[in-house]
Amino acid sequence: MTNRLKIPVGIVLFLGASIPVLALAESSPPVQAAPVQIAAPVAPPPPPPRAVPGGLTPDVWYHALAAWQDVKAEGKTSRSLVTVIDYSRPATEKRLWVVDLATDSVLATEYVAHGEGSGSRVAAERFSNVDGSHQSSLGTFITGDSFYGVRGRSLPLIGLEKGINDNAYARGLLIHGTPYVSEARALRGTMGLTEGCAGVPSRSAKRLITLIGSGTVVFVWYPDRTLLSQSGYLDQEVAAENLEALE
Repeated sequence: MTNRLKIPVGIVLFLGASIPVLALAESSPPVQAAPVQIAAPVAPPPPPPRAVPGGLTPDVWYHALAAWQDVKAEGKTSRSLVTVIDYSRPATEKRLWVVDLATDSVLATEYVAHGEGSGSRVAAERFSNVDGSHQSSLGTFITGDSFYGVRGRSLPLIGLEKGINDNAYARGLLIHGTPYVSEARALRGTMGLTEGCAGVPSRSAKRLITLIGSGTVVFVWYPDRTLLSQSGYLDQEVAAENLEALE
C-alpha cells in the first residue's frame, strides 16, 4: 500500500502557477506633462513723436507730416524732404522751411511772397485754384523738374488735391526767385507780390530749387475752411480742431 503525500491545496496552487506579485496591483496612469507656455511676441514700442521743427507751430507741422506720409504711401515720392509754407504768418517773417525727415533736420528757412490777389504785401488771406485769380493755392503739391524761364531757374508745383490745387500746374504756379523778396524789404516792413507763385529771394533761389526739385512734397498752409473740410492729406483730428476754432 502506497502512502500518498498530502499537500495543502493552497500550496499546490502556488506551485502550479507563476503569478507575479504585482499582477494584481492596479496600474498607475501615465503622468501628463504640463503644456509648454509660449510667450506671445512683444511688440516693439512705437517710435517717439517727431519733434516740431523750430519756428513751425505744432498744428502746421502735424498737417505737413501727414501730407508727406500720405503722398509717400501713394508712391508719389521716394524723397525724405518736405517743404512747408505757412501763409498764416506775415510775409516779413521767414515762413518757408525745408525739413529732412530722414535726419529730422531743417535744411533751409526762407522768406516767401504770396500772390497779389491773396491780400496785402504783408498778409495773405484769400486763396484760389482758379486761373487768372493771381492768388496763391493751398494744400499738398509735388515738385516737378526745374527749368530756366523768364524768372530764371524755376520749379513747377503740381497740385495733388482736386478742387483745391489741381490747377496749379496749368496755372503756371512756380517756386522762383525774385528781387522783390529779401531780408532788407522784410526789415522795412514790406514785401513784393507775385501772380500766385511762391517767390523767394533771388540769392537763395538756385540752392532751394536744387534742394527740393523733382518729386519732393510741398505743403502750403493757411487755416482755410475749404482746405480743412475737403483735404484728404491733413491730419484729420487736428483739422477737426482747426475747423471748430473757426466757428
